[in-house]
Amino acid sequence: MHLMRRLMKQYRDRKRNFKMHLMRRLMKQYRDRKRNLNIVFIDLEKAYGKVSWEVLWTCSKSTGVTVAYSGAIKDMLLYIVQAVVTEEKNRYKPEAPAASSPILPPNNGPNAGRGYQTLGSEEDGQQSTNKWNGVFSVSSYTEYFNVDTDLVLNRLLSSLNPATGDFFSKIDANPDLYGLVWISTTLVFVISAIGNCATYLMHKRSDSNSSWNFDVNYVNVAACAVYGYALLVPLGFYFLLRYMGTSASLIRFWCLWGYSFFVLVLSSFLLIIPVEFLRWTITIAAGATSASFVALNLRTYVQSDDLMIILVAAFALQAALTIFIKMWFFS
Repeated sequence: MHLMRRLMKQYRDRKRNFKMHLMRRLMKQYRDRKRNLNIVFIDLEKAYGKVSWEVLWTCSKSTGVTVAYSGAIKDMLLYIVQAVVTEEKNRYKPEAPAASSPILPPNNGPNAGRGYQTLGSEEDGQQSTNKWNGVFSVSSYTEYFNVDTDLVLNRLLSSLNPATGDFFSKIDANPDLYGLVWISTTLVFVISAIGNCATYLMHKRSDSNSSWNFDVNYVNVAACAVYGYALLVPLGFYFLLRYMGTSASLIRFWCLWGYSFFVLVLSSFLLIIPVEFLRWTITIAAGATSASFVALNLRTYVQSDDLMIILVAAFALQAALTIFIKMWFFS
């Protein structure tokens, strides 16, 4: 019991010192700039457990919070597993980890520099973060599909607005493979089905007397093209950027390219219109949107002007995929 009291006292002291340190730094910067400082005190232990990280980043950006501060917080909170602390009869009990969120205060002990740590022993923390159980184990991939409807919708809408170029900051806390699997699969069946419908309309428009047959090979070609592109192209850019010395992440690249297909799914429904000029207009618009989404977000990993050829290659490949879909399935 005495040891428990000592640990709790150290916990509170570290927590208070950490907050005071941040407050002093913030006040000094505003004092140097001779600007007014308005402060709102928030219980971060509760806020980070109830509010999505993406909401926090978006709100901080829209309200004009300094990028240096939000970036520092992101760096501290990255790769952290959430631990919930409950108080019952003056005892603190760690509960099962849920989403990727921190527990305050930071660890100033022998593990300092590793960011915020979850409650429990070091062995328990390592065991909780190591979820890889082998290539053929389903449990190894469950964390990459742990997304809800609101999160997916937010990322889908982000893919339609490539100008922001902040997709990687939105998926830092929880990159997923939902887009890679389900959006790619949706694109395969959409271009196969609607491609046949489009050729049927064009056939009836040109020659209504002859018979028309459904082309089943569309499914095979679409599956090979879309799945092969979604898996191999991000993999190629990952190895290329790693070779260039950047800290690229394969999961984040797969997530990026997966959601980039969403605009192609939407445009495929419009390509059923049997007017060639409108089809090419829709294809160019969709290809430019999808390619810009990939290239502008990939710019995060390309800081040197010498590597801009990588962005051009990413843009060209995405545009080439869009043109291939138009030429093969909607000609």
